[in-house]
Amino acid sequence: MPELQEFGLDIGFENDKVNHASAFATLAVLGGLGWPRRKVRLVIFLALVGAAIEVLQDTPLIDRDLDVFDWVADCIGIAGGLVVAMCLNRVMHRKD
Repeated sequence: MPELQEFGLDIGFENDKVNHASAFATLAVLGGLGWPRRKVRLVIFLALVGAAIEVLQDTPLIDRDLDVFDWVADCIGIAGGLVVAMCLNRVMHRKD
């Protein structure tokens, strides 16, 4: 992110698709931990948010390009994040 590099912050990955996947994986992990019984709603909500971001990027207001593969990366991140959340929930609620 060049805007952040001006302030000495260098976050993210070189590959844009990895950035998308990691961001949505993070959201899915947090959502999956916060609402473990709402997985379907969470997946639908996050997928819609990713799609909305892409559609908004294609407007003159944002002036960026819509990229369906960014949305695919978002969905892959959601799936991966949900798996992590489910594993964490299982470990945290395991009865010894």
